[in-house]
Amino acid sequence: HHIHNLETYIVIQVIIIQPVCMTQSLEYRKACVCFPQHQQRTYDYVLVADKVEDQDHPKFLKQVAFIDHLRKKNMKVTKIVHDDKVFYGVRAPKEIFDKYRYLLKVSDACNWSGDRKSHMKFIDRNKQKVLKQKWARWSALCMTQPVDDVRSYFGEKVALYYLWLGWYTILLVPAAILGVIVFLYALAFFNTSPLIKEVCESDTVMCPRCDKWCQVWQLRDTCTYAKVSHLFDNEGTVAFAMFMAVWATIFLELWKRHKATFVSKWKVFDWCEEEEELILGVVNDPNCHPKEFRHSYLRSTLVLVLVTLMLVLIIGLTQALVVFRVVAAVQLSEGTWEFVRDHANTVAVMLGAVLHYFTMQVMTKVNKVVAFKLCEIEKTQSFAATERSFTVKMFTFQFFTLFSSLIYVAFFLGRINGRPGSYVRISGKWRLEECHPSGCLTDLFIQMAVIMLLKQTLNNIFEFTVPWFKSYFRRTTTKRLERKCGHCYKNACREEEKMGHDPCDICKLRDWLRNYDLNDVNSFSLFNEFLEMVVQFSFTTIFVAAFPLAPLLALINNIFEIRLDAIKMVSLERRLVPKKTNDIGIWTKVLEAIGVLAVIANGLVIGVSSDFIPRLVYRYHYGPCANGEADVHCMKGYINDTLSTAHITDLSVRNDFFPSQLITESGFNVTQCSYKDYRNDVDYSLTSQFWLIMAVRFAFVILFEHVVVIFKFIAAWFVPDSPMLVKNDRLKDKLSRLKEELQ
Repeated sequence: HHIHNLETYIVIQVIIIQPVCMTQSLEYRKACVCFPQHQQRTYDYVLVADKVEDQDHPKFLKQVAFIDHLRKKNMKVTKIVHDDKVFYGVRAPKEIFDKYRYLLKVSDACNWSGDRKSHMKFIDRNKQKVLKQKWARWSALCMTQPVDDVRSYFGEKVALYYLWLGWYTILLVPAAILGVIVFLYALAFFNTSPLIKEVCESDTVMCPRCDKWCQVWQLRDTCTYAKVSHLFDNEGTVAFAMFMAVWATIFLELWKRHKATFVSKWKVFDWCEEEEELILGVVNDPNCHPKEFRHSYLRSTLVLVLVTLMLVLIIGLTQALVVFRVVAAVQLSEGTWEFVRDHANTVAVMLGAVLHYFTMQVMTKVNKVVAFKLCEIEKTQSFAATERSFTVKMFTFQFFTLFSSLIYVAFFLGRINGRPGSYVRISGKWRLEECHPSGCLTDLFIQMAVIMLLKQTLNNIFEFTVPWFKSYFRRTTTKRLERKCGHCYKNACREEEKMGHDPCDICKLRDWLRNYDLNDVNSFSLFNEFLEMVVQFSFTTIFVAAFPLAPLLALINNIFEIRLDAIKMVSLERRLVPKKTNDIGIWTKVLEAIGVLAVIANGLVIGVSSDFIPRLVYRYHYGPCANGEADVHCMKGYINDTLSTAHITDLSVRNDFFPSQLITESGFNVTQCSYKDYRNDVDYSLTSQFWLIMAVRFAFVILFEHVVVIFKFIAAWFVPDSPMLVKNDRLKDKLSRLKEELQ
């Protein structure tokens, strides 16, 4: 959007022609399409401007000046006025594309891509119809993607997105199957677990979970909660988390091989986006000067400070959500609904997850604006550099927006809330949340499940229905023109097409309006699709230890996502400007970073958040088996071992509760209550068992991360980035080109 007078410009996607190789327009870097000599072209690009009656108005003068500039470039411009809009059909001369193609051929990095013959087979008048039949329909849900056809119509950049998404979906199958197996494993021992039995048969009286209205309660009241917690906090999740960390690396390595096969076939293996921009500049102006690389420490420092401030704001919103859950739990516990009052903490966590979702939607728009402004401050050297910089900043902001709340639940919830007699309170009034005796992983599971289900389901619904309704309500004018065109289109214009002439203005306008009425697209439309999938990849790998069914949900979502995006791009949106590329760009580095974060996060979730380590220590150091009792299950007594006792006779403990809170349902006053912690019953100091478990936790995290990282390096080394067949084909191709040039 380098000009103000032309508000909208679109690529015609239905006017019977298909792009062969794309460049950008010569003055303001709009898109053009090149064709072989034998193919009759209509228009490469259509510009749409507001109709201005006053010919002395600055807006009108800018429009005229811009169109005159295009004509000086020897471009054919056809003007059609309709209602309050002016349509300009732009056709570039053949010489422009000949120069562009030749410079690609002699370029250092793009020479392999400049072979003209490699483009000839992609000319097809019915590509859009073919894509609708083979790909962009719901009945093709389980069919293989026609990636070559997508590339012919949308260009390599869009084709590589769908190639990556399809490959990601295929690789999710083994992860989803293993996640289901882990879930079923936990389900198989659902009723035989001694830990669940101990909770369900316990007579232990627990301390009130909130102030004022919460009373002491029986541990057995949480029997159902303990069963649910066992489904994802068991021995199987440890192995599954290790598998997913290695899976992320194997997925990326196999993707590089898969991608290499296609980019080699498409003759873009050595493509260089920045060098293409230089070629465009030379085609536009032979005397142009390159935009030199520059680095400013002042600008870099300013951007770093602003990014830090933005992250502080995002983390501050997370703390606000924590306060919301704390206050909501208090208010719900004072409510009139008995069910809500008895499960106030759980309902508060679910409400917090829902609020977190809506916060994400708002912050996504804010993050995008801030990321754009930061890129403007940086003054990057090229559009490719701007796109990379924007991607890194936008993903960083989105990552903290999405995961700050989950990080709090995973690593801080229940660990900083204090104890009876010394609770940590917000503003000295509201008690912080605390974990359930069955473990904090349950709260993380709820957050993950709500966010993934809400985010994926609602996003897909809005992503499809909003463009569909917009297109539906915009079709009236186009249908009226179709009726007006009538006989002309069926006879005269059809004969003109056969003779190699353009159709009449009415028929042109009908096709132009049909596309203009579709939903708008821009240079970052594909970025939004990538961001959505990469965020899903983050959810699938980073906290998978708390939610083994995440790969299954991602797999189901992606099966529909591919068709939804296909239908949207082919039928509901204006055609994206086709662009060449040989990779998914900076997203590869982002995925690699997520793979590293997955190792760290899953190691911390298993070692710090779950009860895997305390159970292990109890089994081999404190339990019946460690004491030589052969006829007793090794985990018998574990739940009681994790509880400490608060004596009501202690003044500090008694001051933390109201007298009415210390009366059981049967009407008895309690003299002591239990809470989850490893503390001495006399002076409430931390026991030696706490410090032993803490030491084993950190030792496990370090061991887990080192072992998984070693496996990741081995996997990356073992799987070559490119198949040998591709390397050999490229070698032979280079040799044949050298021989041809020598001759």
